Amino acid sequence: MTVASAAERSLAADTASAVDDTATLVAPLTAGPVWAEEIRRLARERDAVVLAHNYQRPEIQDVADHTGDSLALSRLAAASDASTIVFCGVHFMAETAKILAPEKTVLIPDERAGCSLADSITADELRAWKAEHPDAVVVSYVNTTAAVKAETDVCCTSSNAVEVVASIDPDREVLFLPDQFLGAHVKRITGRENLHIWAGECHVHAGINGATLTAKAQADPDADLFVHPECGCATSALYLAGAGAVPAEQVHILSTGGMLDAAKNTTKATVLVATEVGMLHQLRRANPDVDFRAVNDRASCHYMKMITPGALTRALVEGRDEVHVDAGTADKARGAVQRMIEIGRPGGGE
Repeated sequence: MTVASAAERSLAADTASAVDDTATLVAPLTAGPVWAEEIRRLARERDAVVLAHNYQRPEIQDVADHTGDSLALSRLAAASDASTIVFCGVHFMAETAKILAPEKTVLIPDERAGCSLADSITADELRAWKAEHPDAVVVSYVNTTAAVKAETDVCCTSSNAVEVVASIDPDREVLFLPDQFLGAHVKRITGRENLHIWAGECHVHAGINGATLTAKAQADPDADLFVHPECGCATSALYLAGAGAVPAEQVHILSTGGMLDAAKNTTKATVLVATEVGMLHQLRRANPDVDFRAVNDRASCHYMKMITPGALTRALVEGRDEVHVDAGTADKARGAVQRMIEIGRPGGGE
């Protein structure tokens, strides 16, 4: 007799809750080819497109119609012919899709999937900060709530944050939020002294520290380093390069989209990756001959992993959980995103 693992029991319970007691089970209890085909059938019936962020569970990434960063996926949502968007990610991402596609139904498989970075500043806190700097330009990372975007002058991604800030009159103060590590990266590159940075962070990226990166780099001196600018170790990576501990050409500060592009072209046998571990799945698919290793293999976002096969099944069966953004907030937030696009290439997202 085979005893189910804790993970299998959890998945079974989660999937079983996706249907009524009187309903016929619509998908198997474990992810696999049969489950994936059933998800695709349910999506066709609901006229839905399934989107998955790069940090999602591998089985969710594999079943999705599109996988990528949050902004790229939101733009795909807006361009899609589907009437329903099922966004497998965290809540602010589904909000962004709704902002860019207000006429569509947007579902997130688990509405509890939040984001510590987006939650690190509220609209009220931003309004109070703006009152202290009334002439400042507000630049918000796309990893923010709709309400914060509505209080923003222009959004940015991790790949175009430098370009967005550089486009602003050098005599104007800039309020950059909410990620302190991305803000420090922008300030370092631009040399801008009138850039004020909110002290927010992603708890997962902040936990990828410089000491761990240094130890991994020293243990494998020929490896390339792919480092997300949200990471607490980004400054350490640049220090290693500047001090000659790691050749500068081996250190790459990249967005998730930038990591994928670099992965396809690298000739290195090993790449050390400093970001949420879900990204490794896409990198390994992009270049199976390379050994992609996590700098911190415990850097897993539990909010991202809340989107389980059972949760995705439930969303398609029951049409839950729907994401709403009021029209006034959406209009203001859409303007901040559009101004970013007008400045230049939206880049590889977060």
